[in-house]
Amino acid sequence: MKMTQRARRSAIALVAAAAIGGSGVAVGAATAAPAATSAVATSATTSTPLAASGDARASYADVVRRVLPSVVLISTGEGLGSGVVLDRSGNIVTNAHVAGNATEFKVQVPGDAAPRTASLVGSYPPDDLAVIRVADPSGLQPAKFGDSAKAQAGDVVLAVGNPLGLSGSVTSGIISATGRVVAEPAADGKAGATLPDAIQTSAPINPGNSGGALVTTVGEVIGIPTLTAAGSQGGAQVQGIGFAIPSNLARDIAHQLITAGSVTNSHRAAIGAQVGTVTGTDGAPAGTGIVAVTSGGPAEHAGLRPGDVIESAGGTPTPDTQALAGVLAAADPGDQITLSVVRGAQELTVKLTLGELPGN
Repeated sequence: MKMTQRARRSAIALVAAAAIGGSGVAVGAATAAPAATSAVATSATTSTPLAASGDARASYADVVRRVLPSVVLISTGEGLGSGVVLDRSGNIVTNAHVAGNATEFKVQVPGDAAPRTASLVGSYPPDDLAVIRVADPSGLQPAKFGDSAKAQAGDVVLAVGNPLGLSGSVTSGIISATGRVVAEPAADGKAGATLPDAIQTSAPINPGNSGGALVTTVGEVIGIPTLTAAGSQGGAQVQGIGFAIPSNLARDIAHQLITAGSVTNSHRAAIGAQVGTVTGTDGAPAGTGIVAVTSGGPAEHAGLRPGDVIESAGGTPTPDTQALAGVLAAADPGDQITLSVVRGAQELTVKLTLGELPGN
């Protein structure tokens, strides 16, 4: 994660889960809780690495030696982060929140004393991914990417990056779960990204790890670390919960940014409307209001209008835009979804066929 003075925080929005208030938070599978489970994620963590149960290897030094040359340190005027070398042309994939608003970067390549200059190729905040390109690609060693679709709970993984600016740091853990929907909160007046199909890992993810590599024990990158969870429940601290963007998604979005300069196929569902959180008389979120509908889009075809308030989608309450984003992140373009809508004094049930989230 990018190192900044302000901690980066996000909420875990498991499928069919809603945020809970109070000082304590909990994390669990959507099927394990009767109503809602959630947690807070942040770039600062004191998580303790969990042992890889049943793993007989005494050392992963050989794996680390193969991977380290492909993981770079990225610096901007706002902070530090990590990146993974994609190819010998100098393209490097990282998180959109690492790139931030910068267009020029300094990149420290392992083994080089002086940093190299780099420029922004493209950024896609909805998936928290970006690509930068170094001006001098000589000697860059591309990482070997694996098939993240084959990742499964229990697999041993290593997180390689530059936490706290400590270049070439490695932590270990296991894949705790796959297919998590992770929602980041709004920041600087902008809605946070909702990441579909994230890999949950017990490998500690610390400030500066964002944009680095989550790798298998054969040295294949299967994820791009982006968030870690923190909080407490009943006085106990949440530990060993980090998240990574699947490598298959990262490579796909990066390829689009490199070849087209933008994302032309997001693969993500959308309702075709601008929305905002509606606040009730008590000041609490009371639904997701439609501000405007896209001409010819799914919302317009379904008969939705500006001023309508979506109270639930697919049976999941949508008290705010983040909750609706979580539902959409778990769906695919073309899926049909049922919305519970309030229009003035009317309560409506609307069936809508989801469209695709536009690229940038």
